[in-house]
Amino acid sequence: MTTRTRSTFAPPVPEARRWLDGVTLPDDMPLINVSQAAPVEPPPPAMRAAMAEALHATQTHLYGPVLGLPALREELAAQWSAHYGGTATPDQVAITSGCNQAFAATITALCTEGDEVILPTPWYFNHKMWLDMSGVSAVALPTGDDLIPDAGAAQALITSKTRAIVLVTPNNPGGVEYPADTLAAFFALARAQGIKLIIDETYRDFDSRTAPPHTLLSDPVWDDTLIQLYSFSKAYRLTGHRVGAIIANARLLDEVEKFLDTVAICAPQLGQIAALWGLQNLSGWLADERREILDRRAAIYEAMPMIADKGWRLMGCGAYFAYLEHPFAESSATLAPKLVREIGVLALPGTMFAPMDDPAGHRQFRVAFANVDRVGIAALFTRLATLDWPLASPDPAA
Repeated sequence: MTTRTRSTFAPPVPEARRWLDGVTLPDDMPLINVSQAAPVEPPPPAMRAAMAEALHATQTHLYGPVLGLPALREELAAQWSAHYGGTATPDQVAITSGCNQAFAATITALCTEGDEVILPTPWYFNHKMWLDMSGVSAVALPTGDDLIPDAGAAQALITSKTRAIVLVTPNNPGGVEYPADTLAAFFALARAQGIKLIIDETYRDFDSRTAPPHTLLSDPVWDDTLIQLYSFSKAYRLTGHRVGAIIANARLLDEVEKFLDTVAICAPQLGQIAALWGLQNLSGWLADERREILDRRAAIYEAMPMIADKGWRLMGCGAYFAYLEHPFAESSATLAPKLVREIGVLALPGTMFAPMDDPAGHRQFRVAFANVDRVGIAALFTRLATLDWPLASPDPAA
């Protein structure tokens, strides 16, 4: 008998950390860790001061409303409406214990065992893991060399069991920013097929575009089709406080409430208070954070010539991620632990973001650069350029 947890794979980030066991790097080659997309710095001092003050309030230490603090739901609805040029109301907002829980709650509210959900590949591994553990089939939608999914290709995968299509933009793991026309095409497809379009916008605050990434919220009945997911973790360095959000139809959130009440009762109060304070006070600080991430993105492009002439290819780059295709004969799953031992780089192989039988994943690596500055990025590419592993045979069809 296979249990729900045994139906899926081991969590990739803890697995990758085990590659460090027994490895001693020389002093002149410190570890460059590009394995995880989580800020390692604490929230800014002003936010920490506000959090410290909140610790004196009794309510901070008690259960809160299952769907989140009313003030936070109201503020996020207002800012979401302004950003996307549409209308979201507080009853269309639920606050969750992180964006992973937002996804889990949404899928639980939408799907039952045997249903199907379409995921573009490379996919975010925790999305695949939750579908596995829910008894829901993840239907892979290959994206090709540009990592942009195609609505026409998705249409061919829709069956009577399909309940939703999931998109992540800016993308994890690929870094690409989906064009507004792409999102509009998927929205139209989902509406025509009577299924949901789930857009995970965890990294929206680091999108390089100044205009809103889409105008879907301006549709007067957007909530018959669209579900948006968000995380405060990346924007305000609140990863340990677990605060995420769902923006969706209020009736769907009635179902989500059942899941949240059963699993966690409510998102942590202190994290919600911090998220609200951040929304109201840190727009300038967040703009500076975005500029820094965009500069690191630029540094990736500037460093690419060091390895491009050795056969590497940059498939996507944006927000926290660069997605690279390597030129070597061995699988990225085999090469990833060797990167640690030989050049002191911890990165995740593409096999962690793709079906087991997908050959593309074996040629790819994800680089999470949010915690690596320009100097670190230059060092990373300098080390990658030293690799002299056996190369893959040329593709005769190329």
